[in-house]
Amino acid sequence: MEGLQSVLQQLDGCELPLAAWESAVLPARVADYDPEWLDRLCFSGRVGWGRLSTPQNSNARASAPLRTSPIALYLRENLADWLALTLPKSATELSVNSQAVFEALQSGGALFFSELVNRSGLLPSQVEEALSQLAALGLVTSDSFDGLRALLVPSNKRPTFGRNTAKRRRRTNLASIEFAGRWSLLPRSGGFPAAMEGANGAGSREAAIEKFARVLLRRYGIVFRRMLERESFPVTWYELGRIYRRWEARGEIRGGYFVGGVSGEQFALPEAIGLLRSIRKRSSNAELITLSAADPLNLQGILTPGARIPAFTVNRILFRHGLPFATLESGEIRKLSDEQIPDLQIENALRIGKLRPSLRPYYK
Repeated sequence: MEGLQSVLQQLDGCELPLAAWESAVLPARVADYDPEWLDRLCFSGRVGWGRLSTPQNSNARASAPLRTSPIALYLRENLADWLALTLPKSATELSVNSQAVFEALQSGGALFFSELVNRSGLLPSQVEEALSQLAALGLVTSDSFDGLRALLVPSNKRPTFGRNTAKRRRRTNLASIEFAGRWSLLPRSGGFPAAMEGANGAGSREAAIEKFARVLLRRYGIVFRRMLERESFPVTWYELGRIYRRWEARGEIRGGYFVGGVSGEQFALPEAIGLLRSIRKRSSNAELITLSAADPLNLQGILTPGARIPAFTVNRILFRHGLPFATLESGEIRKLSDEQIPDLQIENALRIGKLRPSLRPYYK
């Protein structure tokens, strides 16, 4: 579980399609990833989840499905900083049921699912649908990630809400929204003036940008202007560059030319420079490595030449010698190199996943 926490520190505040987190991104970084580890970190209060960016469409009915909505995993201690960097949310037109659930949370604070059903006066299935919409819009969160998994299950396959929950829990491997802990509004959603005191003003934004600058260095090792193209926070390179130049003057990081083919300033952690040198001396590794295109390491068209690959969970990139070798986009395989590798080997590497059996009901 400590390994997972280290990974989440690197990806702190990073927004990815919900379905990508446990089906591709976390298993690629944590050996034998167990979803219970993430739930424990959430229940312990160290990690939280939620949409931080502002939806482009204020009409809730036109919003993207929860499965493809951008959801961030963040360290709870940094939530106020990440909210300080987000744009203010515009008024959103909610459905009648979503509005009822929103108002129940606004007046009642953090509530368990059964309490939400009672307070809203809605059917359990209607509350589930409302929570799915509110989560996709970045208005609610819950004590654990299990609540999101439960909402990914088709409504006709979800465990029935009601009595004998312990008995049903033993009979099914599916997550139940009843065991997700409490649901609550994200602080900026309204009703949390005290929680947002630190997220207002130029001073807090400057501190938040400094924290974001450190997270970027921890995530990539080397940063430059084009790296911001994958980030959702509206932070400019001008703002980051001032901070990085100050740290360089203090000797905390290095400035220089580390990545070829990239113009402009580049800054790196000292340990990242050492890793680059060791990789250069190491013999070439011909291992095939597959990543989802939704992974933050999809830097095709940013770090490497060629067209950008849409950051959808189902799209995949195959790497060889550390460079993109082939892609799977919209079900079609496309080679990016002339190296001779059997087509069947490429297809198997791109199409065959290693999803943990306990996660298949949610992400298959």
